Amino acid sequence: MINRQLLQPESIVVIGGSNNIHKPGGAVVRNLLSGGYKGVLRVVNPKEDEVQGIKVFHDAKELPPTDLAVVVIPAKLCPSTVRLLASEKGVRAFIIISAGFGEETPAGAALEKEILDICEQYGAALIGPNCIGLLNSWHHSVFTKPIPHLNPQGVDFISGSGATAVFILESAVIKGLQFNSVWSIGNGKQIGIEDVLQYMDEHFDPEKDSKVKLLYIENISNPDKLLFHAASLIRKGCRIAAIKAGSSESGSRAASSHTGAIASSDSAVEALFRKAGIVRCFSREELTTVGCIFTLPPIKGKNFAIVTHAGGPGVMLTDALSKGGLSVPPIDPSVGEELKEKLFPGASVANPIDILATGTPEQLGTAIDFCENRFDNIDAIMVIFGTPGLVQLYETYDVLHKKILECKKPVFPILPSLHTAGPEVEEFLKKGHVNFSDEVTLATALTQVMRTPPPAPPEIELFGVDVPRIRDIISGIHESGYISPTLVHELLDCAGIPMVPELVSDKADDLVAFAERIGYPVVAKVVGPVHKSDVGGVSLDIKSAKHLRLEFERMMQIEGATSVMVQKMIKGTELFIGAKYESRFGHVVLCGLGGIFVETLKDVSSGLAPLSYAEVYSMIRSLRAYKIIKGTRGQAGINEARFAEVIVRLSTLLRFATEIKEMDINPLLADEHSVTAVDARIFVQKG
Repeated sequence: MINRQLLQPESIVVIGGSNNIHKPGGAVVRNLLSGGYKGVLRVVNPKEDEVQGIKVFHDAKELPPTDLAVVVIPAKLCPSTVRLLASEKGVRAFIIISAGFGEETPAGAALEKEILDICEQYGAALIGPNCIGLLNSWHHSVFTKPIPHLNPQGVDFISGSGATAVFILESAVIKGLQFNSVWSIGNGKQIGIEDVLQYMDEHFDPEKDSKVKLLYIENISNPDKLLFHAASLIRKGCRIAAIKAGSSESGSRAASSHTGAIASSDSAVEALFRKAGIVRCFSREELTTVGCIFTLPPIKGKNFAIVTHAGGPGVMLTDALSKGGLSVPPIDPSVGEELKEKLFPGASVANPIDILATGTPEQLGTAIDFCENRFDNIDAIMVIFGTPGLVQLYETYDVLHKKILECKKPVFPILPSLHTAGPEVEEFLKKGHVNFSDEVTLATALTQVMRTPPPAPPEIELFGVDVPRIRDIISGIHESGYISPTLVHELLDCAGIPMVPELVSDKADDLVAFAERIGYPVVAKVVGPVHKSDVGGVSLDIKSAKHLRLEFERMMQIEGATSVMVQKMIKGTELFIGAKYESRFGHVVLCGLGGIFVETLKDVSSGLAPLSYAEVYSMIRSLRAYKIIKGTRGQAGINEARFAEVIVRLSTLLRFATEIKEMDINPLLADEHSVTAVDARIFVQKG
């Protein structure tokens, strides 16, 4: 419940405000005053008569009607104070800085619940408890520093952790990143990150509102809400990046499949962000670097020019961009020679363009002009310019400032001399620019941005998927557990997923007849045990009826065997698809190469069902083994389009069969023409 009283209060009272600016109550008052709050500011403190020049109320009962209360008193006193303010003073928004609630003890959780109930009763907004506050252009109701420069087109930052928010702000301010608002939701008892995104989405004004959102998330309480509003904002022209902390392997059911061993809450987060179009970050530096990238014009290609006066950083940046799939291409030699004539002897124009340590501001401007106007194969320009302390860089950075304003191609300033040229960098940032002080961090963040697909369309790919029949099959299953190979085959057939010809039987004559019909060689697999290979339940390259009968007799003696499956033996590259149902998220679909890639290297990508083709192609192309899929060193690649189609069809099947909690298709065998499922397991939970 976000309201006017929270965002634009005409009056604010700090309950627990003081003269001690080294404590939260005093710091909140200081920040409100220094932030130029134009409304009426009141303070309640039983021990003070005046706080930072403001006449004090000794008791909240003495207050006149007030819009917003910032509460900085012991947790045990908060419920009664909130009730008084809401019922008698018309307070309709609360920011509770105080800690000692549900994050600490059950008793604290009870206090938190009481406060929430009061706020719900009186229709009041609640931020916190256990937060640093709320910062926007109207009021600075936070107790921390730094206070970043506020700009309506700056970043909206929402954090689930107050301390982490402060550290992220520290990282951002030094880069010149400006902010529109900072939300610290604390325990998020009423207003969580999803709720703030919902408000920003439903009230979005493309002419006035910030188009960059940064998130630090510790708990995703409503994945569907986060997905819907993040994707909606991105479709409206916003860009969103987020850190999700605490996404290590979840304590899931004992893994009986590759999927169970690999899928985790982290897979679900990865899938959710991919579907929403959120750029995922893994550190404070990466998040704020991505935020800075978002403030620059969008990049229309993957080709970069590097202009530098120091060879080493240029080489490291080239390596980092190349590692991320981006390009630093050679430039037109004839035009390059023309540029070289305008630089000092010894300069290089091969890209990176090295204008030498003695290069002048004018030469820097000339190199940028060539990249902007003469080199047609360049999409963006990266400028590395620091100093060993021999000269001042005001003139150089002024040239860079002017070129950034003039160029249509994005220009990334990499100014590493934060200590030696600190005043010059500070002056540059004051002109509204950002600075990427480390070239490799920039390249890593840029790679994440470029790899993130747009939000997936909400439509489900239904063509060729028999949904009614899927529901009939699932409804006919009455017990939880792994379903029979026959039912697995039927479900995959409903989804239009091709399977190798097979027959399951406990009669040798039937299996021999089937093998004679489809032609040798064939494969025999025991039915019953989950891990067939572990119990010797797989036999390949069977070329005769006699051999098949011998394998049948052997396999039927394996403990737990109920029958034997015979399949046509085919060859191809082994692929893997799996899915696992994650509570609140739905089905997380995994894909990758089979064999050692999934078992040992865990080289898989994840998506959230149902999947679009764009999502699936993004998943496939983010695999480390993608070069094998495309074909490498003379080896033909596989049919990527057919692989993508199988994944999309499987995700649609899962969307209409939520009783499926885990499944593997491993392997699929693929070549340049087809992708065929060879073996699959499906675990269903009923009831």
